[in-house]
Amino acid sequence: MKRISIAVGCLAVVAAGLWFGGRHEVPSEAVPDVLVGAGAAERGAAAFVGADFGGLSLAALESHAVPWKLVTAALVLDAVDEDPTRPANRDTLNSRLASFGFLMPARVQNMPRGVADRPDALPLGVTHGVLSPVAGMPVQVANMGCAACHAGVTYGDDGRPDPTTAWIGMPNTSLNLEAYTQAIFRSLKAYHQTPDRLMDMVMTLYPETGWRERQALRWIVLPMVAARLKDIPGDRALPFFNGVPGSTNGVAALKHVFDVPLLGDGPADAGIVSIPDLGHRHWRSSLLVDGAYAVPETERQAPTTAADDTAEKRAALATITTFFTVPSMGVHPTKAIEAVPVATDIYVFLDSAYAPQPFPGVIDEDLARTGSAIYATECSACHGTYDTHEGRPNLVSLPNWLGDVGTDPLRAEAFTQELADTFQDTPYRDQIAVARTNAYVAPPLDGIWASAPYLHNGSVPTIWHLLTPEARPETFELGGHMLDFARLGLRLQDGRYPPDYAPFSQPVILDTAQPGLRKDGHDFGATLSEPDKTALIEFLKQL
Repeated sequence: MKRISIAVGCLAVVAAGLWFGGRHEVPSEAVPDVLVGAGAAERGAAAFVGADFGGLSLAALESHAVPWKLVTAALVLDAVDEDPTRPANRDTLNSRLASFGFLMPARVQNMPRGVADRPDALPLGVTHGVLSPVAGMPVQVANMGCAACHAGVTYGDDGRPDPTTAWIGMPNTSLNLEAYTQAIFRSLKAYHQTPDRLMDMVMTLYPETGWRERQALRWIVLPMVAARLKDIPGDRALPFFNGVPGSTNGVAALKHVFDVPLLGDGPADAGIVSIPDLGHRHWRSSLLVDGAYAVPETERQAPTTAADDTAEKRAALATITTFFTVPSMGVHPTKAIEAVPVATDIYVFLDSAYAPQPFPGVIDEDLARTGSAIYATECSACHGTYDTHEGRPNLVSLPNWLGDVGTDPLRAEAFTQELADTFQDTPYRDQIAVARTNAYVAPPLDGIWASAPYLHNGSVPTIWHLLTPEARPETFELGGHMLDFARLGLRLQDGRYPPDYAPFSQPVILDTAQPGLRKDGHDFGATLSEPDKTALIEFLKQL
């Protein structure tokens, strides 16, 4: 018995040594190189493309990060079983990832000089690195980064998208996190029970995988996956709806992380928000669509001009922004706040080097001048004043207006007082002034021409429909869309894509009768004549 005890003790010591000798957190390999001597804007752009914010760790692997090779092998098995004519190769994998709206391969068109091209062929915005759960046992893990949501396709002069060329800072209006999450869940649930077949597919897709990683995947990661799946009841990866293409549900995700009760235990917590363009978002005096996060000891909804856009304010907003990694990447708050320097560089990039893609179509300058005057009368009191004297209009003041314009209230209601109270138990209690506003902020309109669909929940397909409430469709197709430059938004025929157009990702039908997707409200501009609506749209193309 004594010898057995000694042997067990020795094994425990060896196991502990292997565990503590592992790499349990790694930096992202998706960050482009920056030239020596480059400034904060260049570092910020590189971080925007590939930084992990602490999201590549064993802790994140238990929630948001994924074992990339196992997950993608399961997705390909699912695709091949669904359609046996599809080859079991990387092309099928890339096609499956593109169906969720990921951009791959994607060259970043607006990368500042001094920043190298992206270093790998994973989807844009997917961060990745190699962990070692125990010493010498590598596992490639992946997570989401900024550019997954905030890098959009570029557009040609006919409104057709080019998903091979991206523009960081613009919204990915086709990214379907709900479909992606559910597909991973269903595929792993189906194939983790046939580990030999799953591992064979890993080697088919990634023949360079060494024997140590194969053993780690088979005997360490797969049991972790099995245990995690066992803890998830029912047929959903998450208890809440994670959005439609181009939207997210960050509040429900945060409640899930903090174990705060979800509306209706989850299904009713469908307060989704469209991914915005980031132009002049640093002029906001509060963050989130309802202005729930503000800088402490400042006015929550303060009018902003260039004089107020100080480095100190941007640094304070950058600190708040690091908290977004908690619900989106599974980073623990104590770890998330360590990324403030990286987020501050990103804000420098957004302030000094970012503008949306210029409108690629033809603009009637005379009509746009007429539209500028209409905008000043109808829109500027909420969405800000633009200087139109020289070239592209530039924002000169933002009211940071917050209120109720009759739009779907679910998202505002979803930010509960109980959720606000949880911040007191995090390192952010002195860094974020959290309040339940029960209203919505009117944002700046930079890049609005490429940000369809509209309203905070993406329930209106074009600006013309926004200005014509009685014509807003009950349902419409969304995801992988092309643009209608006349109405400014999704190009549709009776709510569906033109028969000669093939979307680059898998579209869905958005049903405005569903909770959180109500299309009414924001009736401003409804009394304008059709010529005035056309002129206003022409002006908005310039933003």
